[in-house]
Amino acid sequence: MAIGFGLGYSCHTHFRLNSSLFRRVSSVRLTCAAAIETVDGSDGFNTDHVNGSEGGFDVYLVGGCVRDLILKRTPKDFDVLTTAELKEVMKAFSWCEIVGKRFPICHVHIGDDVVEVSSFSTSARNRSVDPTLVFQQHDGHDEKDQNRWRNCMQRDLTINGLMFDPYANTIYDYVGGIKDIKKAKVRTILPAGFSLVEDCARILRAIRIAARLGFGFSRETARAIKHLAHSVLQLDMGRHLMEMNYMLAYGSAEPSLRLLWRFGLLELLLPIQAAYFVCDGLRRRDKKSNMLLSLFSNLDKLLAPDRPCHSSLWVAILAFHMAVLDKPREPLVVAAFSLAVHNGGDMEEAIGIARKISKPHVTTYRELSEPANLEHKALKKEVLELGSSVNKALSNMTDTYYVSRAMSSYPKAPYSDLVFVSLHLYLKALKIFECVNQGKEARFVPKQGGNINYELLAIGSVQEVRHVFARVVFDTVFPLDLGET
Repeated sequence: MAIGFGLGYSCHTHFRLNSSLFRRVSSVRLTCAAAIETVDGSDGFNTDHVNGSEGGFDVYLVGGCVRDLILKRTPKDFDVLTTAELKEVMKAFSWCEIVGKRFPICHVHIGDDVVEVSSFSTSARNRSVDPTLVFQQHDGHDEKDQNRWRNCMQRDLTINGLMFDPYANTIYDYVGGIKDIKKAKVRTILPAGFSLVEDCARILRAIRIAARLGFGFSRETARAIKHLAHSVLQLDMGRHLMEMNYMLAYGSAEPSLRLLWRFGLLELLLPIQAAYFVCDGLRRRDKKSNMLLSLFSNLDKLLAPDRPCHSSLWVAILAFHMAVLDKPREPLVVAAFSLAVHNGGDMEEAIGIARKISKPHVTTYRELSEPANLEHKALKKEVLELGSSVNKALSNMTDTYYVSRAMSSYPKAPYSDLVFVSLHLYLKALKIFECVNQGKEARFVPKQGGNINYELLAIGSVQEVRHVFARVVFDTVFPLDLGET
């Protein structure tokens, strides 16, 4: 099979998956009758109705889930594409809803999971391609092949432009996605200058995917991201929050921050943190670390694409770091503070445990001051002050004037007063720390054991978020391997 078009990209012949990868994909357990329906059985897919008299619609896994399965990674979610109309998908499920106006899709609820199902026909009606980018179909290819090809061409990145037919056990690659996976490169399907202007959210998506996979960028894509970075400010607050949450809550926060800094996006999205990087002397391609990067590196160790945290957790970490940056604190104060957060505000217990810590602390962070052997009363006062400073930092994160002043000392930096922390998220994060200053919570039940309940963490359970927050802070200040050779 060969498809040529005016852009000059090469097209790979479709190929079959090896058996081990097919077994991984089979765990999705999706099939198609009049539309798509769930099936049982561990030996693969039930294909009895794929081309039967009940409709014979085609169904494919598309996008990032195919890429992740090839890389033997756990996909964040699964996207399904079908030749059925969305109304036919609606008829096939008791719990299904159509969402989205510009690009409508079906959310199919299967137990506790939600599968996004889109239709070829809806995609074709609602997505346009620049008329100068003329596609030409070579002889010998049917309408199905043409439709698959057009759908793939409408996607953002080559590594997201793969399509998997589970019944034929075949991956279709019209955009060079497999080649770029092998090269560990992120590249836009259409010319990067056009693609990123058409949808500036692709800039953040490319950064997020590269960070999560540890991929680099093609030269053309890297240049376009740098040149068009400022366009991300066109996105609304909700989209900024969603994209930042994808970066920081799924186990790739530290590399995401590094890439945002490298491409000049951090000063637009998180100016306060960008100012910190400038003061810290962190160059765009530096591999050295600092306290903020270490905090998120330790958070990454506890998360994964299928084990995310609630956004209030990373907001809390940002606020905590802002507080200790504004006024460096003793390691003992930080330890007692994180313990008080963890145990629901029992200050006496927190201070008692903190004083028993014999592990060495990191001495290279300027956010930590030298130990001063504080008496009990003075130590408690310092912990309470840190709690108040964190609350103030949370408030500053929602203050456009404060955010806009963050980079004022650096005239070359672009102006940004972007605030994407909503009132609801601000109050959710505030709840994490209120126990420190208000005292031990009534009816507080301490968490038993060190295991993380990821279902509770994802929905923002205060107890679970506090537990993970305390672990991240403690592991940053008192790392296990400090001093080991």
